[in-house]
Amino acid sequence: MEKIGHYQNKSSFTQRRKKLRSYSTKAEIILWQRLKNKQLGVKFRRQFNIGFWIVDFYCHELKLIIEVDGWIHSETKEKITHDIMRQKILEKEGYVVMRFSNDKVLNNTDLVVLNISKLVEEMKN
Repeated sequence: MEKIGHYQNKSSFTQRRKKLRSYSTKAEIILWQRLKNKQLGVKFRRQFNIGFWIVDFYCHELKLIIEVDGWIHSETKEKITHDIMRQKILEKEGYVVMRFSNDKVLNNTDLVVLNISKLVEEMKN
């Protein structure tokens, strides 16, 4: 397996990424409408794999990952532990991870986008 830090969508993950995009949550769809086409001044990709993980949104220029967590992310202790471990590994590799709940994106979209935008500006400078 290649190192986590490689910037590459593995072809072995193509079908899984397509499936995740076609089954996006409403919150992911709404946030994607605000991130795509460099609306925040940087390019984001959705359902991008880094190593063997697929992240919701990724900006390579800044090594910034945005995750939108649905109910399943807080359903079991094992899932919570897995998410924490995954985030720590990604951060150790130099990625910055921002997490938002589905509810936060759905009910406070402008605030979520403002928080992302502020971080993007900080990271660009």
